[in-house]
Amino acid sequence: MSDNQSQGQINIELDETVADGIYSNLAIINHSASEFVLDYVTLMPGVPKAKVKSRIILTPQHAKRLLKALGENIHRFEMAHGEIKDSDQPQIPLNFGPTGQA
Repeated sequence: MSDNQSQGQINIELDETVADGIYSNLAIINHSASEFVLDYVTLMPGVPKAKVKSRIILTPQHAKRLLKALGENIHRFEMAHGEIKDSDQPQIPLNFGPTGQA
């Protein structure tokens, strides 16, 4: 066992295709008693249809940790760059298939 592993550190690899990332300007969040599902979508102006580009499934505990980590990072960002303005955008009607709605 290496010194890093004995100290509880994890070696994380980032594949080149994953490192490119996926742009998303809409996140749809659903949950059940056992998991949170985050669907990331890219909406394009004038295009009435969009596809889910990525889906992340989290346990409730990990979802809460993500909320805390995101909040801390937003706070640090705003301290360095100023307040992030939340633009008023019209409500987007979302349809999933012929009968489902989010």
